[in-house]
Amino acid sequence: MKALPKIALGCGLALTVWLAACGSSQAPGTGPAATSVGHVFIVILENEDYSTSFGADSPAPYLAKTLPAQGALLQKYYGTGHESNDNYISMISGQSPNPDNQLDCQIYSDFVGAPPSAALDGQAVGVGCVFPTTVPSLPDQLVARNLNWKGYMEDMGNTPSRESATCGHPALNSQDKTQVATAQDEYATRHDPFMYFHSVIDDQSYCDSHVVSFNLVDASTPLYQDLASVATTPNLVFITPNLCHDGHDSPCADGEPGGLVSANLFLKTLAPIIMASPAFQQDGLLIVTFDESGGPQSDSSSCCGEVPGPNTPLPGLTGLGGGVIGEVLVSPFIKPGTVSTTAYNHYSMLRSIEDLFGLDYIGNAGASGQASFGSDVFTQTMPVLPAKS
Repeated sequence: MKALPKIALGCGLALTVWLAACGSSQAPGTGPAATSVGHVFIVILENEDYSTSFGADSPAPYLAKTLPAQGALLQKYYGTGHESNDNYISMISGQSPNPDNQLDCQIYSDFVGAPPSAALDGQAVGVGCVFPTTVPSLPDQLVARNLNWKGYMEDMGNTPSRESATCGHPALNSQDKTQVATAQDEYATRHDPFMYFHSVIDDQSYCDSHVVSFNLVDASTPLYQDLASVATTPNLVFITPNLCHDGHDSPCADGEPGGLVSANLFLKTLAPIIMASPAFQQDGLLIVTFDESGGPQSDSSSCCGEVPGPNTPLPGLTGLGGGVIGEVLVSPFIKPGTVSTTAYNHYSMLRSIEDLFGLDYIGNAGASGQASFGSDVFTQTMPVLPAKS
């Protein structure tokens, strides 16, 4: 990975200065400046078992040691399926896997089937990839609550003939040509969950303004500009690294080593920028996790009462889940060095975010057996939860 240059951000200072000047001096774990969480930052990495990522010999020491020392490590955090795309969908909608997104939606097809059923924990019954507007998602909920969100997708649009730099996705019902990285463009639509909901992609101007590209070493990209003030930072910041920096590819198409080595370097650059931002310092929560364990031939265990969905008998292809992957959370609401052995999964994360923003549960976030992050995670101060909408 290239060294991070001194680049100007929204406050007009070089990046190395901005980290100290644009954020307050408050460190994670010393107590929040507010009583409730107002900004959630999510970074998703790819395809590693907990023991590999967080074990004593982890090739990602910043992820395995430095970040947990500043916040909380969830040792029993699970993916919800195999392969990738179904996990991303579960994070923002609570929808369980179906045969198409279990195979990463090689064809960017419309979902065809029955609308969500209350009798099935809000699950839509059918097959396909891009869900109709009858299937609710976290972005829908945030907008209805007058909150804002944005997805930042590394490399999106680097090759304009392949996908746009905003709201980048294949044509409906066509082959997804972003399944394989190139040296110039390592964006993968399947790791951008917002592209799988008609409520997002059908409004072009809305989608263009909410799903944008970023470059880790270019402060002119929207992510760094948005982080410059509380007012410009979305309530939900969802960051998807490219196929190299999320650890998916190894080696990478551009010659980087990939795997956990490149993912670690990416986090070592990005996480301090997030944690120095005014919004994080005021009332933020940073979440770093993986989509699934090391693939369908690896761990497919589950937790939290996950059962076969209405569309597939085995969400994890060979089991009921996506295996133990672990999760790190850093926040002024969390004491540094916290360790939780409570079982959680992606549906738990969605449920917790909905609690923090006062939103109703959708999909499996409201299923029996699910629990939100509690005092085992928020060990400094338990956030005040807004009333449900």
